Amino acid sequence: MNLEEYFARTGYNGSLEKQDLETLTDIFQHHIRAVPFENLSIHCGEKITLELEHVYNKIVRKKRGGWCMENNQLLGWVLKCLGYDASFLGAYVFNPHQNAYANIMTHLLVKVVIDGKAYIVDGGFGVSYQMWQPMELVSGKDQPQAPGVFRFTEKNAIWYLEKMRRKQYIPNQHFSSSDLLEKKECRKVYMFSLEPRMVEDFRFQCTYLQTSPDSLFTKKSICTLQTTEGFRALIGWTLTETTYNYKENMDLVEFVMLEDEEVEKTLKEKFSVTLDRKLVPINVKGYYTI
Repeated sequence: MNLEEYFARTGYNGSLEKQDLETLTDIFQHHIRAVPFENLSIHCGEKITLELEHVYNKIVRKKRGGWCMENNQLLGWVLKCLGYDASFLGAYVFNPHQNAYANIMTHLLVKVVIDGKAYIVDGGFGVSYQMWQPMELVSGKDQPQAPGVFRFTEKNAIWYLEKMRRKQYIPNQHFSSSDLLEKKECRKVYMFSLEPRMVEDFRFQCTYLQTSPDSLFTKKSICTLQTTEGFRALIGWTLTETTYNYKENMDLVEFVMLEDEEVEKTLKEKFSVTLDRKLVPINVKGYYTI
């Protein structure tokens, strides 16, 4: 495992001399535009493990993606190797269908401190809730980014992330009522405390999320990648491509339904993902929205 190989994977060739916010942002953006957020292993009969060497081989050498416990663990390792003050936190993801936060801590985050200021770096959420820049850990401040306006609020030592999105233009009106479309303009994303976490704290969750019939990730095959203009996502057989700010205060969301034989070709062409095993796509109606 080495940094040169990782940066070759993400395409980053900038300076590594300063551990500043500008460098962190650049490294982070290269990661989210090269490494998909995906759970395809579950639907290929592969097991997802949290050993760092396994994560490194999967993402860097096999040019795959991963979910938060893989993406953010790798990012944290990279940042620590570069000399950043980086640590892990754990979050509880909001379920809009239940209008409640999960009771299991399933989301791994990275906290980075630069010149006394704390930032949240999260390269493992995907779709429109994927931040494009490190977010300053400050309560009540709107932090506009290309995907929309993010905001942290803090109450009784618990931090909450929410996101305000633009209006959506869907050319194919057949998909205007899709359960994949987020209907609310302001959406809760997750909550977390500042208690430091270790990867070991996520062992049970890693197993649960890929085996439980109640898990979102066993109900949907997901591959999503950020682009310079927005993001694309393949959920089951549904390919969506979103362009941020297509018109003033409006995002363009384009849907295409794929046939079985088009899925693997689309993964290669749109996400640069080649699988070792046969993917069995699935998209059971649920709370995963874009």
